[in-house]
Amino acid sequence: MISTNDMRPGQTLDLDGTLFTILNYQHVKPGKGQAFVKTKLRNVKNGAVVDRTFRADEKVGLAVLDKREMQYLYPDDAGLVFMDEETYDQMHIDPGMLGDAVKFLKDGTICMVPVYDGTPVGIDMPVSIELEVTETDPGLKGDRVSGALKPATLETGAVVNVPLFVEPGQRIKVDTRSGEYMSRA
Repeated sequence: MISTNDMRPGQTLDLDGTLFTILNYQHVKPGKGQAFVKTKLRNVKNGAVVDRTFRADEKVGLAVLDKREMQYLYPDDAGLVFMDEETYDQMHIDPGMLGDAVKFLKDGTICMVPVYDGTPVGIDMPVSIELEVTETDPGLKGDRVSGALKPATLETGAVVNVPLFVEPGQRIKVDTRSGEYMSRA
């Protein structure tokens, strides 16, 4: 248990059996009345963001997450299989935890997996990932429109928009948060 005065963004709270990560924290002392703490919290399971107000110096449960570096191995019927880099234990993780970033996941990708009481509660993909372009339309000679994009299929099956100069077989960097082309690798 910690006091609401000691809360900081990035900490994870256990409120009534549900885990929330603190996104924003503000201690408010009105001219009249008692001080309070306004927070913006993200539900760890479903990603919903909620605003919650606490009394100043109220006690709340602090959830201690064990962040483990895990390597993605393969998909199977039970979900995505990850291996702990230190203990070599394998863990099945629901693909829904990754959201749209699952389309950029390839064998051998190293991810940070926060674990609470032996259960994974999320997956943090690397910010950028290097993938090979398997299919795209060829760039035409003289087609040099600034900022023009074309669709390209990557080795994982994901489709992203890339500049006209990108050819099949080239490796590119993709932002896993937005799904946008970043640069050539």
